[in-house]
Amino acid sequence: MVEERAPLGGPTVVGDLTLRPFSSLEDYEACTDLQEEVWGRGFSEKVSAAILMIANRIGGLAAGAFDKDGNLQGFVFGLTGPMDGILVHWSDMLAVREAGRDLGLGTRLKRYQRGVLLERGVVEMRWTFDPLQARNAHVNFSKLGIVCREYVEDMYGETGSPLHRGVGTDRLVALWELESDRVRSKLASGGGVPPVSMGEGPGSGNGSRPPLVVPVLGGGPFPAPAAEILGLEDPMLLLAVPGAVDEMMKNDLPLAVRWREATRKAFQHYLSRGYEAREFIREETVSFYLLVGPGGDEGGSGREIP
Repeated sequence: MVEERAPLGGPTVVGDLTLRPFSSLEDYEACTDLQEEVWGRGFSEKVSAAILMIANRIGGLAAGAFDKDGNLQGFVFGLTGPMDGILVHWSDMLAVREAGRDLGLGTRLKRYQRGVLLERGVVEMRWTFDPLQARNAHVNFSKLGIVCREYVEDMYGETGSPLHRGVGTDRLVALWELESDRVRSKLASGGGVPPVSMGEGPGSGNGSRPPLVVPVLGGGPFPAPAAEILGLEDPMLLLAVPGAVDEMMKNDLPLAVRWREATRKAFQHYLSRGYEAREFIREETVSFYLLVGPGGDEGGSGREIP
């Protein structure tokens, strides 16, 4: 796949869509409308048209994907500034209309965003996502090549969005090193996960697969988490999450809350001990984060797992 580098401030045409920065009041207002369409009316974290406009004036990026009739089908928005001594772009929002999901538009918007920022000399991007959302994790790890080293509990508090429905706003912080070999490889190949044996056993020292730090219980309409296992020191670990948390939240909210609590403890424990989330193995019922510890491979986040 050809690497996309947008002309500075210019459009990129992908099929029937044009990806470009917002340039008119109508563009900015369409973005605020789409925010409420995705996150719900009265969404407390909505970014106003005025802030979007200012961001585009001072080095941020508010851009969208427009169809041939000029309708906004998705957008990205973020701000750029110094962080830990380097220039970093924090991508605050990405949204795609429901009809365009699972068609790759979100990935295209991220590739466009990356291209614009590379032209500006920015080589690192960060954003947050809900670790229980398997679809987002799959795109972020398998297609874009992020890694995660930070977990933030209840990062945005109560947002009023029906998407959060009582499970809080815990977030993983994505680290996207825009010019790393890892990212270039993922973008060039269209994504994928290095082979990891999943085996059959409980995954604790039996050699069939990395140990599971959140074991999974069956027997019901949805998988349930067993007590998290802390204190493992294997070079690679698997952390389970439900494959369809939105359905679970609609039908069994207490179970979704149990998943939040179990995965929160596991992520906080292992990331604080130097592990990083490196890959995401997406399956229908239960999916898995691959955590790699210090010394788990020779190359750190810049190289693929053997």
